[in-house]
Amino acid sequence: MLVRTDPFRELDRLTEQLFGTAARPARMPMDAWREGDTFIAEFDLPGIDPDTVDIDIERNVLSVRADRPAREGVNELIAAERPRGVFRRQLILGDNLDAEHVQASYVDGVLRVTLPIAEKAKPRKIAVTRGERDGDLKGDVEGQVKEISA
Repeated sequence: MLVRTDPFRELDRLTEQLFGTAARPARMPMDAWREGDTFIAEFDLPGIDPDTVDIDIERNVLSVRADRPAREGVNELIAAERPRGVFRRQLILGDNLDAEHVQASYVDGVLRVTLPIAEKAKPRKIAVTRGERDGDLKGDVEGQVKEISA
């Protein structure tokens, strides 16, 4: 019997989209939160050489790229469960973050990106000043009313 379609082809396609492939890993787990006047995002990148990490911001989009190259010189690979290749992740940043003062550090396999909240987005108090006495303003208004009615 000739089979025109492979019943597992669609399942393979879906699993590649969810989990990636060896050539194109899909996972870069991330936590993000606000702590005081800063926004923090941490990405799990164990075993990544920090020199291969590339962080860009363009038009309020933070892009993180990292590379875990294939093993060289291994004659007989017993197990290969850790994904290799290029990892990418993008975050859309709000206008309330100061993209000019981004900081990044890589410690123990965790990439931490810190963005301060922009000064214009921070809550601020508005000072209330005392105005002129009502009598002074009332006289000016009455004078304008007399001129209009005359």
